[in-house]
Amino acid sequence: MRTVLQECPSMDRPLILASTSRYRALLLQRLGLPFSTEAPGTDETQTPGEAPADLVRRLAEAKARAVARHHPEALVIGSDQVAACGALTLGKPGTPENAEAQLATLSGQTVIFYTGLCLVNSASGLCDIGLDTTRVVFRTLHTDEIRAYVQREQPLDCAGAFKSEGLGIALFERIESQDPSGLIGLPLIMLCAQLRRAGVTIIG
Repeated sequence: MRTVLQECPSMDRPLILASTSRYRALLLQRLGLPFSTEAPGTDETQTPGEAPADLVRRLAEAKARAVARHHPEALVIGSDQVAACGALTLGKPGTPENAEAQLATLSGQTVIFYTGLCLVNSASGLCDIGLDTTRVVFRTLHTDEIRAYVQREQPLDCAGAFKSEGLGIALFERIESQDPSGLIGLPLIMLCAQLRRAGVTIIG
């Protein structure tokens, strides 16, 4: 499925976001560039012993390349995110029960969110890959507030089971980050640098 989200004459090559995430699409809209979205259909299974940082870099590239194969002149953005709490890797919870269990696990803990980002130039085959890390310190959360939060925001498609751009911000003691957009799923500071290296004028 492909969705066009913006129309603007400022790009000389198609820009495609290899994702159906509405959060990533909303973030990308901030740059004011024309782009479309397309589902990459990538298997996101973690391989045995694969570190979270390696996982998100691999999946970001796999997503971008999967879409790039069908668009030989495009710039394709791939991104993936997981949360790591000690040796535990957490992805999207999918159900309210899993979301509550994730938040109970993260209560009072420091969690690292790894976001892989990849920009593939289909025409040249060049691949620009980066990694954003954000440390989130959770408050001690009570069972009732965890349940109330999940019922209110339904963060079922968010790694770590929260939306930092919404009520989820009330779950934390602090966030340590170089790019606040990275925690939402698409590190825009890094993406802007990748786009500039690919010859895209963002402001001008």
